[in-house]
Amino acid sequence: MSIEDYGGGQNTRSDVLVVTTNDAPGYRVERVIGEVFGLTVRSRHLGSQIGAGLKSMIGGELKGLTKTLVETRNQAMERLVEQARARGANGVLTMRFDVTDAADVGTEVCAYGTAVVLTKE
Repeated sequence: MSIEDYGGGQNTRSDVLVVTTNDAPGYRVERVIGEVFGLTVRSRHLGSQIGAGLKSMIGGELKGLTKTLVETRNQAMERLVEQARARGANGVLTMRFDVTDAADVGTEVCAYGTAVVLTKE
């Protein structure tokens, strides 16, 4: 099953469908493989910390931190997909993100879900 079979909606380099729902309309779950996750921890950059501190006093979006968080989430997702693929899955259901502080030196981002084998109905 390739990404073209899914009708788009995600990274075209991926052959694993990742959804936040409990099922994938148009597909049947043939086999549940189990939990998969992708984890990354990013340290805080001193310059962005200072800039964020100043920006928080006057308000507005913290663009540097937003960019870093998007990159971090993308890396966690890539690792989730790699783990699912390595276990023989072509889908991940109920994908979620968990974001926490890591000992006050960085941010931990975990993407997790249930790896499954899907077939088109």
